[in-house]
Amino acid sequence: MDLPNTNRFCRIAFVGDVMLGRGVEAEIAAREPQSLWGDTLAVLRSADLVIANLECAITSHPFRWTRTPKVFHFRAPPGAVRVLQAARVRLVSLANNHILDFQEQGLLDTLDYLDRAGIAHAGAGRNLEEAARPAVVEAAGIRVGMIAFTDNEPVWAAGSDKPGTNYLEIRPDKATLRRVQEGADAARSLGADLVVLSLHWGPNMRLRPAAPFREFARSALDLGVDLIYGHSAHIFQGVEVWKGKPILYDTGDFLDDYAVDPDLRNDQSLLFLADCDPEGVRDLRMIPVRLSYAVVNLAVGEDREEICGRMQRLSAEMGTRVKREDSVLKVEVRAPEGG
Repeated sequence: MDLPNTNRFCRIAFVGDVMLGRGVEAEIAAREPQSLWGDTLAVLRSADLVIANLECAITSHPFRWTRTPKVFHFRAPPGAVRVLQAARVRLVSLANNHILDFQEQGLLDTLDYLDRAGIAHAGAGRNLEEAARPAVVEAAGIRVGMIAFTDNEPVWAAGSDKPGTNYLEIRPDKATLRRVQEGADAARSLGADLVVLSLHWGPNMRLRPAAPFREFARSALDLGVDLIYGHSAHIFQGVEVWKGKPILYDTGDFLDDYAVDPDLRNDQSLLFLADCDPEGVRDLRMIPVRLSYAVVNLAVGEDREEICGRMQRLSAEMGTRVKREDSVLKVEVRAPEGG
């Protein structure tokens, strides 16, 4: 699929959870890194910036987190950074419930490997100051800043001298939203033209965001954030446009080895493309994808029809009209001038 950027604006590709451990790790050892992205690779490489939620630690540290109960522990080998580089992923969120699966050392190793690879990151760090620090990258002449929070694993919250995540209990109250405001202000102070708020929030396998999450997201946009980039449910949720700004409540999964729920279909997802200028997001395109074991491809046939129909229905519940243009879904975020 070719979606050329013929105008001069910044196209940001957002993908959901990318887990490079376990079965994916075995494939990384046996295959070329670019092959894991299947035929989505051309779309990803055509974007000016690719952003992902890195749902694993990149480390050789052998010891799992055992201080509190945890079922799944995801660890990718150091060579996994080549998979990210193959798709030109230049910015990742680390605020999630797997970045400390292999203890603090696993997080520290991840930071080191990403830094060496030139991949920016936000949402976890050697201390709270670093975990809360926005990442700012330039793409097509626009400086994109990202702040990242998670409401998962409160015991992993970073402290003044403790490695961990940028933890935030999601509540639409003033004290909680103040941290969002501080993050957005910090991103602007670093020169960001566009501010993305990454949220790894809520329980797994939920088709719709809870009402307090919707209130929180809208309030965050009112505080100066330009786009909400949500993930955690492992299935995509509907898109809302609030005062000319998009809320991607959940971008689902994108690359993993997970078992498939036959009803909720976590193997069906989308690739989200936001076309932006210094004034914010102009429009949003969504391309259906189908996940197989350790590979993702553009969805076709029945999968494509199911994904398109579900996204249109879920978004309509939030008052968002999603148009379909062949294999692409489109949301007009900002009305054209004179329209």
